[in-house]
Amino acid sequence: MAVIELAGLRKQYQGGKTIAIAGLDLEVPEGGVFGFLGPNGSGKTTTIRCILGLVRPTGGRATMLGAEVPKHLSRVIGRVGSIVETPALFPQFTARRNLELLGRLEGIGPKSVAAMLDRVGLGGREDDKVKGYSLGMRQRLGLAAALLKDPALLILDEPANGLDPAGIKEFRDLIRSLGAEGRTVFVSSHLLGEVQQMCDRVAIIARGRLVTQGSVNEVLSLGHNARLLVRIPDPGVATAVLANAGIVASAYDPATQLLYVDLPPTDGALVTEVLARQGIFLSELRTEEVDLETVFLELTEGAPPAAPPSGPPAAPRGPTA
Repeated sequence: MAVIELAGLRKQYQGGKTIAIAGLDLEVPEGGVFGFLGPNGSGKTTTIRCILGLVRPTGGRATMLGAEVPKHLSRVIGRVGSIVETPALFPQFTARRNLELLGRLEGIGPKSVAAMLDRVGLGGREDDKVKGYSLGMRQRLGLAAALLKDPALLILDEPANGLDPAGIKEFRDLIRSLGAEGRTVFVSSHLLGEVQQMCDRVAIIARGRLVTQGSVNEVLSLGHNARLLVRIPDPGVATAVLANAGIVASAYDPATQLLYVDLPPTDGALVTEVLARQGIFLSELRTEEVDLETVFLELTEGAPPAAPPSGPPAAPRGPTA
């Protein structure tokens, strides 16, 4: 079952002049961590707001946990936890007090609140007032609030904002553990290196449209073919020698002193042999790593702009949330 399913989802502002979402189709399977990626202004937060019933779509259809939203949102919202932008907290209250107030609404007691604060790394700071918290600590507290009702689906919009490198790693480990428990974690993030390590599947959108989705490995395979990286004492001479053998060295990085050779990893022995024949001996030979950030830029930089609909906007479904 698709935990989140979008079919032709559209959102337009200013009488149709501004298109935030341009017919987005998306399926998020049950369980694991799903990364939702896109450049600034691509429609990520608007999409999340539509899914949660915070924004009324202009057209298309959205379902969450099998219920159409916003029409039947009330049926499933009790099984959903979320952070959208900055968590709403009472700054004059302590972290413990904030969560206890939220817990009362759901019939959750102090022991569960204390356990959740420990789980997000706020143990020892739970009785400090939130107004003294850093942005990263507020994000942790927001995550604890989202987890209080033990949700089946967790929707997080840029949840690692304000965390230092150590905090980001702790957050990554926490998110992975939540996905391993059988929950579905839908996370929007601009930290692509973290997404690559944290997520099982990803979707990339640009200008309100889906560019691609799949497992992390499937998306990585869409990038340019990995090249060979060669470190040699004289890149100019080596480039000419390789060219004479019909091998293209397309780039040189002075910072790393690496020559980029446009051959697949299986041809490493050929490069070594061609250079050695001319008395050129390399000190390093390895395969270029194609990461998610590289693929993301390749797929999104040339994305076409969203076009206005050919007819009048489709009537939105359901009441305004």
